Formats: sequence, structure tokens, C-alpha cells
Amino acid sequence: MNDLGKLPCEACRADAPVLDEQAISALHAQLPDWSLVTLDGVRQLERDFAFADFKAALAFANAIGELAEAENHHPALRVEWGKVRVNWWTHKIHDVHRNDFILAARCDEAFARLGA
Repeated sequence: MNDLGKLPCEACRADAPVLDEQAISALHAQLPDWSLVTLDGVRQLERDFAFADFKAALAFANAIGELAEAENHHPALRVEWGKVRVNWWTHKIHDVHRNDFILAARCDEAFARLGA
């Protein structure tokens, strides 16, 4: 595991600068299981997590929900039997922010604890 998940999140404002491509590449390199996708014109981090059943997937989704509430930064979660898809982006800037990479790393840490 890397130390990205241990970094603090910062409050994000609507006028926060968007990360440049070099910063995005450096942060994304630390999250090899995450894809950088564009959905509805918004760049996002996306990952599918696999589980043995729906109950385990739901427990993981709930853990991510608690993480999101603690940081007041909320992903899109799609829960299915045996799978959770997580998308992180910053709504205020309609793009990815450093916080999204930090919280993606924390998802990886939660998966290592609760995962399949």
C-alpha cells in the first residue's frame, strides 16, 4: 500500500484549481487498479470491487459511505450482487481533485480489510 490514503483531505471550493495533467498522472500512478474515465463530460476515478456475495458488497459500500460522510465528500456507488463500482470526482469543480485520489486510496485500504 502507498501512503496516499494517509494524506488529509482539504476543503474544496468551486474556484479550486483543477489539477494539471502532470499532477493527475503522478497521483493516478499510485492507484493502478483505478481507471480515469470521463462520464457526462466529467473526469472521474472508477473502480469495480469484487465480492463473494451481495452481503459482502453491501458491507463494503456501507464502509465507503461512512468514509465519505467523515470527509463530507461523496462518491457514486453502484452495489450489485458480488460487485461495487465506485466513482470519485469533485462536484464543485466538475473534475478530479487531490481529495478524490486520497479517498480512492482509502477505498483500496478498506477493500484490503473487508474484501473478498
